[in-house]
Amino acid sequence: MIKHIVFFRLADKAEGKSKIENARIIKEGLLSLVNKVPCLKQIEVGLNIPYAPATDYDIALTCLFDTWDDLNTYAIHPEHLKVAAYIGKCKTSRAACDYEI
Repeated sequence: MIKHIVFFRLADKAEGKSKIENARIIKEGLLSLVNKVPCLKQIEVGLNIPYAPATDYDIALTCLFDTWDDLNTYAIHPEHLKVAAYIGKCKTSRAACDYEI
């Protein structure tokens, strides 16, 4: 199996919304992908606690796939690209790690 972990740091304001509003929209969008992208086996999205250090990331995403090809299919899936486009308008930074388990 392949584990895909991504962290996002969000702007304080983007798309006319606050950071927490955008974090919730992004979380909802990401979680909806489990029903739209067949190769996505599992997804978990966590929002950082409000009183965490400012250097922390705001969103943690963890996904599971059977194969590397499945991860690549997910990356270009139209439903994923819709959510990714919104994230792109809100994020200030991203970090990721993919590995076999």
